[in-house]
Amino acid sequence: MNGAEKLIKTLAANGVEVCFANPGTSEMHLVAAIDKQDNIKAVLGLFEGVVTGAADGYGRMKDKPAATLLHLGPGLANGLANLHNAKRARTPIINIIGDHADYHLKYDAPLTSDVKAVASPFSQWVGISKSADDLSEQLVLGLEQALSYPGQVASLIAPANHAWDMVDNDVISEITIPKPAQVSILKINETAKALQAAAKPVLYLGARALREDALIEAAKIATACGARLVCETFPVRLQRGAGRVKVERLPYFGELAKDFMQDFTDIILVGAKPPVSFFAYPDKPSEILPETANVINLAKPREDVLSALRDLANCLNAPKDPKQEMEYIKDFIQAPMIAPFESGALNPVNLGALIGKYTPKNAIIVDESNTCGLAIFPMTAGAKKHDFLSLTGGSIGYGLPAALGAAIACPNQKTICLQADGSAMYTVQALWTMARENLDVTILLINNGSYAILNVELARVGVKNPGKSALSLLDLGNPDINWVDISKGLGVDAVRVETTEEMEAALSKAMAQKSPFLIEAIIPAMGG
Repeated sequence: MNGAEKLIKTLAANGVEVCFANPGTSEMHLVAAIDKQDNIKAVLGLFEGVVTGAADGYGRMKDKPAATLLHLGPGLANGLANLHNAKRARTPIINIIGDHADYHLKYDAPLTSDVKAVASPFSQWVGISKSADDLSEQLVLGLEQALSYPGQVASLIAPANHAWDMVDNDVISEITIPKPAQVSILKINETAKALQAAAKPVLYLGARALREDALIEAAKIATACGARLVCETFPVRLQRGAGRVKVERLPYFGELAKDFMQDFTDIILVGAKPPVSFFAYPDKPSEILPETANVINLAKPREDVLSALRDLANCLNAPKDPKQEMEYIKDFIQAPMIAPFESGALNPVNLGALIGKYTPKNAIIVDESNTCGLAIFPMTAGAKKHDFLSLTGGSIGYGLPAALGAAIACPNQKTICLQADGSAMYTVQALWTMARENLDVTILLINNGSYAILNVELARVGVKNPGKSALSLLDLGNPDINWVDISKGLGVDAVRVETTEEMEAALSKAMAQKSPFLIEAIIPAMGG
């Protein structure tokens, strides 16, 4: 067999089931090898940002990597924005990046570039094969790095001749998944003592601490010591809804976040770094946590947060029996709630209430609604149990691809994509792949015809009375973008709605079908 065939067999033997791809000439032997491997599903994306964003959504839901197949340095560069989000989310991904044959690099052909230099800032690990046999060995190293708890972005550069050359050894290696680092009993005891003495404590949660099992342990700790539960502004994957533990979400704007955290005396970080302002602003704070607070880093994001929370709950003598523990934490359990909504013109509050009403059990909500999401998030708190995925790295164009990847990962769960109109244009090609794969995705395209968040930011950085040229750079009109036409042109059925009644009818239809469907929600002067 050749190097490409051994590499793809190694992928399959080690549990990789999906390859999101946008290949070129240097990857043709890899394409041919995938064709011979029935255990790997090949999914074509028409833009590399769709490929990498889909791998992010997939990895967040499966807790294991999909592969991506990318073409040289420029193809990789097209996918970097969503690799940035994935790296911030600590998502397991294995990128396979084709390169020129190693002997061809000296000729400086038009597509030659320093692929390693391109990949390094957006990957936790980068490997380059040295031969056909080494190609699959480097892949094993990359997979082990990708699966390093809770996940990492690993990138393997595959020179074309290493793919077509024959291997000397056809033995397929298996990976050894590294165990997550454990929090010491000394740190557990230190944290327990601090919480028992704390006047106003809070557990600040991120990463795997926001899964249902970890949240139960966090609620037991909070009940034992009178703490509050707060999560990162942009959680990787928050399991929420009726019957699950409810957490407060840290506000986005730095000064609001600082005010929110100001009175806490003891702040316990669990799977999260200390929060900071998303951007710097004139005369506004960068640091969020109060200087007077006792800050304890119980478990770093790459430490076993579930075990740490469980050990801490046990140290505080919280009940272990499932029936007893649910009664113990009843004050932290989210009650079912269908928020009221009004008839007439659609607005973010009514939209959020309708989403909460129609979200089916075990749905996956992928959120890139941006400004509109400030209203949608609280209105969906009491919806049926669901997973909530958000924009961890702030690099827009994430929503549609991540929803695509999540739907591939969990085909028996409805995926709902809350998508702002401006950022949707970055990776609109994802709609075509959704149609091609006939995925169970409903896209709520929130259209206000502008980069609304940037209008807010313009004022926040101190710009007063912006002129015509400045405002034109934040306006998506002239011409208006017709999302129904775009969606249908890419194979996804779509409808445009402007009222609450129209939205309810469209959502009811969308939730009843299994194929992709886009609802263009017109919300003037807000959201998007």
